[in-house]
Amino acid sequence: MKKFKIFFDIEKEEQWLNAQLQKGYRCTDISGLGMYTFEKTDKRYVIRLDYQDYLSKKKFRDYKGVYEDFGWIYIKGSRLGGIQHWQKEDDGRNEIFSDRQSQSSYYKRLMSYSFGLGIPLLAFSYMLYKDSGLYLTEGLWSMKGSLFWKAFLFETPFALLRSLPAFMVVFFAGSFYKAYRKYSMFKEK
Repeated sequence: MKKFKIFFDIEKEEQWLNAQLQKGYRCTDISGLGMYTFEKTDKRYVIRLDYQDYLSKKKFRDYKGVYEDFGWIYIKGSRLGGIQHWQKEDDGRNEIFSDRQSQSSYYKRLMSYSFGLGIPLLAFSYMLYKDSGLYLTEGLWSMKGSLFWKAFLFETPFALLRSLPAFMVVFFAGSFYKAYRKYSMFKEK
């Protein structure tokens, strides 16, 4: 079975993948374009996601080795950084972060991820809008009647596409704040 799904929130992706596991479908592959491949299984599995920054080949080998020693199967990820997908049979020891320090470090990496994606998008949005705005049709606002509405309706989908980076900035700012709150919670106690 294949399903197409795009996530911008690592925790929601993990919840969705675990819901598929509860239905009896084990994840076997994840493409970079959001295509998830599942196979039917009778065994109970659990999946966990981790975010890692760039790791050298040796550190990546060590990182994978630690998880594999505890029975985790590596599904998808990259040593260059990003979300790492881990799956194993449900044995009651299903958490990949065993202490407060590792949980705190995880949320700190998520904050870095959100910040790292949000700042370039903020700069791009500023460059995109500073001189032209969203609607680029010459004289659009001085047009009258049906000519205005035709031009306005034609230009609106393009204006929405140009506004996408600004929406992503807001999303990543929210994601940063959410990770910061959880990071603070683990850091304080």
